[in-house]
Amino acid sequence: MADVLPASSHSLNAAAPAPLRILLDGIDRLGRLDGWIGGGCLLMLTLLMLCEVATRFLSNFLPFFPPTISIAWEYSSYLMAASFTFGAAMTLRVGGHIRVVLLLKNVSAPFQRAIEILSAAAGFAFMAFLTSSMAKFAFGAYVRGQVSTSSDTPLWFPQAVVTFGMLLLTLQFLARVIQAVLGLPLEDHRMKASPVE
Repeated sequence: MADVLPASSHSLNAAAPAPLRILLDGIDRLGRLDGWIGGGCLLMLTLLMLCEVATRFLSNFLPFFPPTISIAWEYSSYLMAASFTFGAAMTLRVGGHIRVVLLLKNVSAPFQRAIEILSAAAGFAFMAFLTSSMAKFAFGAYVRGQVSTSSDTPLWFPQAVVTFGMLLLTLQFLARVIQAVLGLPLEDHRMKASPVE
């Protein structure tokens, strides 16, 4: 029993009631996964563009080499959209989104907390709407059997990937609302690639 308790003390959500702590820690883990998937998408995008450049270069000297990778531009747009949506939840948790803090710095701590709750709730409502709209959009593409014109890729698949990234950001906003209400730390600087200075 003593071995289990210290592990939770490393969590920034340790002061939350047990069910909420489990939920918040789970969302934090999903946020880390979100960052890794976003980084993987960015890496694949870079490799795809390097392959496109290499193919175009080699086609100048080797006539049998194709001048381009036919799916490069289409799949690069899918990967770009995925990397944007997948990086957003982790960025929110580490406090990396651009924020105007002029008002927050000039008001009392309870009012700061109230503003954080309201802004996180507004972000959650907005992202919940966007996520549900994107899910309907992807489901519609699946039902209609829509495919891309250049590669016959079923469009529901990249749309579902983007929807999943939006869902993770929605969950992170929900966690931020709960953390703000409970007075927990809103940002986890341990998730950053480099230490905070």
